[in-house]
Amino acid sequence: MEYYHCPHCESYSIKLTGIGEKVSKIDYRILPFGNAKQFPNYVPKAIREDYEEACLIKDLSPKSSATLSRRCLQGMIRDFWEIKENNLYAAINKLEGKIPANQWKVIHAVRQIGNVGAHMEKDINKIINIDPNEADKLIQLIEFLMEEWYINRHETEKLFLDITEINNSKQNKRKNKS
Repeated sequence: MEYYHCPHCESYSIKLTGIGEKVSKIDYRILPFGNAKQFPNYVPKAIREDYEEACLIKDLSPKSSATLSRRCLQGMIRDFWEIKENNLYAAINKLEGKIPANQWKVIHAVRQIGNVGAHMEKDINKIINIDPNEADKLIQLIEFLMEEWYINRHETEKLFLDITEINNSKQNKRKNKS
């Protein structure tokens, strides 16, 4: 067991790692619970919660994690892009041309992978598994899109506002010197 005490926030991080052949697959973070990144409050709560849950269950149920990543994606498209289609396929199609082509293609891939967990195959005996590493890749994409869409937009708006305020201040000083 490893632990870390943060002197700034007084919180603890605790990780349990199996040592030895019989417990070598044990590798759990106890505190904070899960490996989810903390995103700011301007990312909608429902999206952050689905993302955090996808991170929590990645090893226990990768199919469920993939389904939650798909759900995050749908929520992000509805919120950020204001595309309110009933199904994710139609919503993603409305994104075409608004985002880079490679991003559009990978978003369709997340939808299809998430469908493995969200929809039963016609032949119910056909099981398509998703492994934890694959679920982790979907989580990484959700993190990338949160950064790309929400955080970058917020930081850009803040930068533009700061520059506008600097300009206003300078222009006021120029007018007052005359």
